[in-house]
Amino acid sequence: MRQVVLIKCLKTYYGVTVATLAFLPIGADAHASIYKAQTSNQVSYFIKLKLGHNHDVSVEIVELLQRTGIQQIISPIKTIHGKSTQPIENFTLIVYPFIEGQDGFSRSLTDDQWIKLGKALKQIHEIEVPSSTQKSIRRETYSPKWRNALRSIYPHIESNPITDETGLKLQKFMKQTMPDIRRLVDRAEQLAKKLQSHSPKFVLCHSDIHGGNVLIRDASDIYIVDWDEPIMAPKERDLMFIGGGVGNVWNKPFEEKLFYKGYGETEIDSTTLAYYRYERIIEDIAIYSQELLLTTAGGKNRLEMYRHFIAMFEAQGVVDIAFTTDKSL
Repeated sequence: MRQVVLIKCLKTYYGVTVATLAFLPIGADAHASIYKAQTSNQVSYFIKLKLGHNHDVSVEIVELLQRTGIQQIISPIKTIHGKSTQPIENFTLIVYPFIEGQDGFSRSLTDDQWIKLGKALKQIHEIEVPSSTQKSIRRETYSPKWRNALRSIYPHIESNPITDETGLKLQKFMKQTMPDIRRLVDRAEQLAKKLQSHSPKFVLCHSDIHGGNVLIRDASDIYIVDWDEPIMAPKERDLMFIGGGVGNVWNKPFEEKLFYKGYGETEIDSTTLAYYRYERIIEDIAIYSQELLLTTAGGKNRLEMYRHFIAMFEAQGVVDIAFTTDKSL
């Protein structure tokens, strides 16, 4: 969409007169664009433009959390007609206040913030989601989607010639780590079958609450952001990130202790926790290997993806932590 159209819509539907509009290259959703809009008196807005006019359950969930009194949520700004979203051409517009801060990959949480995160997540997991809303939310099925995707990459690891330099480096590294990769996939498959026959209670989960989705504004305030993929699933779907080491952060015992001081005593199923940690790694391996082995696109980002990939296998990285989590091995 042309920026001039977006600026006009912000004026028409939100009463916001935009002085500057800047595209922000953030987020992993290929069907969404993010902008920062600023007025002449320096008021800033976080603009999300999503392709399509589908029912946006993420907005519905955020408003439900806000009504419940959870403070670590950023609610969308209403249009002048009182709506939380606004259709524009082939897109849906969502406007939020722009909060300056850093994410949990860039900055460590304080002791107090870890406790606040624990309390907030406990509140989220205890919410009674109306049945009408649940119909719009994904439900955990322990799908083999990413396991199958990774298995389809095996021939490209073991035999197919790679000409791209970064792809060649990844192919060599994956050949060396194939025993661990196969172990991840096969073990996740075993645990999925076990959970399908006897699944724990489902609760509302964020589904991707790693450091990158926790916004830290100052020494006290934190916000849980990016509610695009909520899911009804066992609480371990979220809890696997605490101590899971995604992005090589949140992997220290004292952080877990502080988090659970806020979350409170709870029985954690190690089988479910291990399954989710395996599945997250498998998804990341599949995505990175598809990007680096099956295409030469990406430019400078290719080397960054390669670095993220090998970091998963470092000592006390996500792979080590997942294997340690699996008590039944």
